[in-house]
Amino acid sequence: MHLALQPGELTFLVGPSGAGKTTLLKLINREIRPTRGEVWVDGIAAHALKASRVADLRRRVGVVFQDYKLLPRLTAMENVALALQVGDLRVSDQEASERALDALDAVGLGDRGGAFPHQLSGGQQQRVALARAVVAQPPLLIADEPTGNLDLETSWEMMDLFGDIAAFGTAVLIATHNVEIVKRLQRRVITLVHGRLVRDQPAGQTGRLAWLASS
Repeated sequence: MHLALQPGELTFLVGPSGAGKTTLLKLINREIRPTRGEVWVDGIAAHALKASRVADLRRRVGVVFQDYKLLPRLTAMENVALALQVGDLRVSDQEASERALDALDAVGLGDRGGAFPHQLSGGQQQRVALARAVVAQPPLLIADEPTGNLDLETSWEMMDLFGDIAAFGTAVLIATHNVEIVKRLQRRVITLVHGRLVRDQPAGQTGRLAWLASS
């Protein structure tokens, strides 16, 4: 399987349950090692990376999860700022706070920086998670079922934000089961079945989605 993502490209990763979508995302972020083959991220050989350098890789990859994974005792701003400082210890508290608020503003939550996760709706929490993922301006953003816990209207709002991020030059890879979103947006679609890439459909040529026949 050979897969390359280009800067500014928003790509959907689809396939039946158990196809390997989450596994592929974990390989990219070096949460697991490949048993064979190579994984390159922004010039870094993730497959051969020493444990001491994994942090270098993860500074280049923003991650959005289905279940947000926000720290409940930190405000929205603190959740975003912490992610920035964990990735780069040289960032001062003031700079981290300012950049976190800028990131929250970019996702439409500039006025909710002081709110705790339990004070936010699911859609707002996912926006905070997105701000956290992009605050360091990584060249790659990966998302695992980011609309899985959201209603349809909020899902579309999130997809607009992902599109905006891609428009600024970030490569965006989204694993999803949401057929309607994939069909309507007509972006590049990569289909996995049993851990293998079975189809790579260019933007605008989605047509019949391969994984529907395998679900």
